[in-house]
Amino acid sequence: MELLPLLEIDVVVHPMADLGAFPLGGRRTIAFDGGTFEGRDGLRGTIAPGGVDWQIVRGDGVIEIDAHYLLVTDRDEPIEVRSTGIRKASAEVADRLARGDDVAPSEYYFRTHVRLSTSAPRLAFMNDLLAVSTGERRRGSVRISVHEVL
Repeated sequence: MELLPLLEIDVVVHPMADLGAFPLGGRRTIAFDGGTFEGRDGLRGTIAPGGVDWQIVRGDGVIEIDAHYLLVTDRDEPIEVRSTGIRKASAEVADRLARGDDVAPSEYYFRTHVRLSTSAPRLAFMNDLLAVSTGERRRGSVRISVHEVL
């Protein structure tokens, strides 16, 4: 199996909204407030309003990620993104991330499975691929590096 770089996404996020405790863990949402992306072959664009990451914070501190959002290319082509995965960090690193401190991505595990969907003919190949990503939580944003699984 090989991984081929596909997209670099920078999501600007609102502060986390805590929804309280549920049977499977704490629930929270993080609404997206725009951002940009770049991809191979000169692909680029912005993140449309309305995206959100619904999260479950498990008892062991691991965060289950379920993000759904829309990319819009500079040619006005939509790309729907569904991303599910986990972020795992020690309690000390999780506290630093929550405070907005700069934390090297090597200090925590942030991985997702990504599915893409588009109506754009030139990007139709995205409808039939699986991708994985690594993430980096930054102050006020998240950097997502998406790779196509070959």
